[in-house]
Amino acid sequence: MVRLAQDEQDMLEGKEGPAKQKAMELLVKYAEALGAERFIDTNNVTIIPGSIPGTEIIQKVVPSLDADEIASKFLLDSDQTVVLDRVKAFTTTNATFRDQRYPEIQIGGKSFCDVLRKMVDYFKRVGIIHLATCTPYQVGNIPAKGEHCAWTESSAIAFCNSVIGAYTNIEGLHSSFASAITGKTPLWGMHLDENRLGKVIVDVEIDMEMIREWYLMGYYVGGELGLDVPIYTNIKRVPDLTRLMALCAAGISSGSIVKFHIVGITLEAPTIEIASGKRKNVRILKFGKKQREKAYGKLNHSNKDDVDIVVLGCPHYTLERMGTVARMLEGKKVHENTRLYVTTCHMIKSLADKMEFTETITKAGGLLLEDTCGLSLDADPSKVFASDSAKLVHYAPGSTGLKNTWFGTTEECIQAAITGKWRGELR
Repeated sequence: MVRLAQDEQDMLEGKEGPAKQKAMELLVKYAEALGAERFIDTNNVTIIPGSIPGTEIIQKVVPSLDADEIASKFLLDSDQTVVLDRVKAFTTTNATFRDQRYPEIQIGGKSFCDVLRKMVDYFKRVGIIHLATCTPYQVGNIPAKGEHCAWTESSAIAFCNSVIGAYTNIEGLHSSFASAITGKTPLWGMHLDENRLGKVIVDVEIDMEMIREWYLMGYYVGGELGLDVPIYTNIKRVPDLTRLMALCAAGISSGSIVKFHIVGITLEAPTIEIASGKRKNVRILKFGKKQREKAYGKLNHSNKDDVDIVVLGCPHYTLERMGTVARMLEGKKVHENTRLYVTTCHMIKSLADKMEFTETITKAGGLLLEDTCGLSLDADPSKVFASDSAKLVHYAPGSTGLKNTWFGTTEECIQAAITGKWRGELR
């Protein structure tokens, strides 16, 4: 039985309006299913605007509904239409959106783009900030250490817990929207200090200079540990933003690592003892050349050298990575039989435009997409796909049907885009 504070009880009884009542009803059911005994306040939420299910529903049902009806039915799971005045918590949107300029190359086409444009107008009306990114911490949503959040999007959740030191679980479409309306989230999982302690020590035996190695390490460890919290040791250089993003994205793709520690680097891990809560007999997992090769083998599933599609930017590329790709493409041309896509959010793209990175990428024959994801591309399943993101390669077969996949460094992917051939290898 969930214990409710007075303000929560008032919302549940409808004293603060039907929208908060519906949201609180949903959250109470959610908390009971989780075994949470009470709620905790949150003023930091991310929601997924593009998770309205099914192309057929989008094409036949959704266009006839207004925004309040869509939000009630698909975000609050309510058959009763409620009109929301304004969300209570600071709330931003995730990247499961679409680049409105190119509906024809994305799953759902124009009809899906039209629905999402309608929803963006709704979000603005109710006070939600439309960041449209899987990396909200890059562009304005940066919670404080110890702050309780209700975030969606797998890699962002791992980053929030591990790098920023804020507290969040993996929230879904309905629970996150309900938290935005009420400013409440169930107190369970990563909101409890005891669940954030490391359970397995990962002894890193190889040099971690390359971004690729952070993807491979996260991918291997995630597959081995599932839900456990790893403590990475022997990391000799402080990783930058891109490397940390890679670790977050890969670990939660192959497993469900929503929290990790890096001894001497992340905020909650000054020592192994503190990161583990002085737990005795902690399991030790090695990550060396053998484990690296195993992860690499799981990500590469093509016997064809030809590459049809190259996608970079999962998680959304940083401005620094945009500059790197632009320099690699300067004076070059993408092969006539290959498509190169680079994804980020509109705020970073705006800066890339000003720095002329966009112009360089476009002149080379690439396409810089904003506010969307590589998994939203409408691609022929027979095509060969390459990316520098382990997360994208992991999910591509299930999400897009692309089963011929290559994973490698950014440099290898750019060369594949230019030559139309895959020449990557694990050295």
